[in-house]
Amino acid sequence: MLLSRRGLLGSAAAISTAPIMRARAQSKPAIKLGVLTDLSGTYRDNTGPTSVAAAQLAIEEMKPHLDFDVELISADHQNKPDVASTIARQWFDQGVDAAIDVPTSSVALAVAQVAKEKDKIMLNASATVAALTYEQCSPNSIVWSFDTWENAHSTGGALMASGNKSWFFITANYAFGQSLADLTKDVVQKGGGEVKGDLRYPFPDTTDFSSYLTQAGASGAKVLGLANAGLDTQNCIKQAAEFGLNKMMKIAPLLLFLQDVHSLGLDICGGLTTTETFYWDLNDRTRAFTKRLLQKTPNNYPNQAHASSYAITLHYLKAAQQMGAEAAKKSGRATVAKMKSIPTDDDAFGAGRVRADGRGEFPAYLFQVKTKAESKGPWDLYTMQHTSSPSEVLHPLADNCKFPTS
Repeated sequence: MLLSRRGLLGSAAAISTAPIMRARAQSKPAIKLGVLTDLSGTYRDNTGPTSVAAAQLAIEEMKPHLDFDVELISADHQNKPDVASTIARQWFDQGVDAAIDVPTSSVALAVAQVAKEKDKIMLNASATVAALTYEQCSPNSIVWSFDTWENAHSTGGALMASGNKSWFFITANYAFGQSLADLTKDVVQKGGGEVKGDLRYPFPDTTDFSSYLTQAGASGAKVLGLANAGLDTQNCIKQAAEFGLNKMMKIAPLLLFLQDVHSLGLDICGGLTTTETFYWDLNDRTRAFTKRLLQKTPNNYPNQAHASSYAITLHYLKAAQQMGAEAAKKSGRATVAKMKSIPTDDDAFGAGRVRADGRGEFPAYLFQVKTKAESKGPWDLYTMQHTSSPSEVLHPLADNCKFPTS
């Protein structure tokens, strides 16, 4: 059933007036933050409620150090750019200072424009299209830790280096999937490889991938590149195994989250290669962060998107504290510049920084999914293969994206 514009605005208003944290005192200035995420669709487990909990954890940990109060609200954008834009516009008009998380690249590109128009902020933790900090960069947006350029060069580059040089792609036909497939194709072709096909399916309305997989198997390609995410990736991997494609070709999910592996199981996923910028068992600090977040989400371990939601919220609050709440609320563009001017440091990603174009600079980790025999527990899923420095996997800084950093 289609929602009327009035009904949509009414729903957004109802959501936006339900703060998770209320101001401690009316006399203090208050920063208002909104987690705009997927609470019901294909990316729910990979972002969704756990991203909300991660932002809330950052607020709670910063609370003793702040001279202002913080209100946190959330809404479901349904992976629809028009729904997300309407909610974001209403939020910003009602005094929300920043939209956090914002998965689905088409949604993020739309929200970034609203934030720029209103001089508010998009703190992106999970949309992946590289255009957010490249062709369509904005002085009002930050993309924290991963994007399609990084995944194409890390996962795609690693498979090419190991001799897997003929590829066939199954691609979600929207901004994220198109970007991921095109950038990986560029890596393949520049490496002397061959692209034997690229089938693009309607997103988010496809669940049966049998016809696409049949054509991929008949192509003779060595690698099946999956330029999709969430439940689409899970369905492709599961159905590829049912068709026996995993015995004929290398299955290469170009964006695979911890939750996808946990859901499918190691009998299906064992041996797959993936790139993430965060893994809960990476070091003492990541384990400490995970332990704290699990108190809020005991059934869902954090992935790179959840960790980014935490870290980007934490860094925003540090910048707002240095500026003062009133100054931070006055201009989103000035607050983003402040975030770029101070180093980042948190338990999820360690030390880093945000570039002039708004892209966070952190290492990328190439993992191999463990086999069932190698795993020691339900969430013990990855083995480290390689660490790439930011300079190896981040796109060049475009001249038109060299925004102020102070």
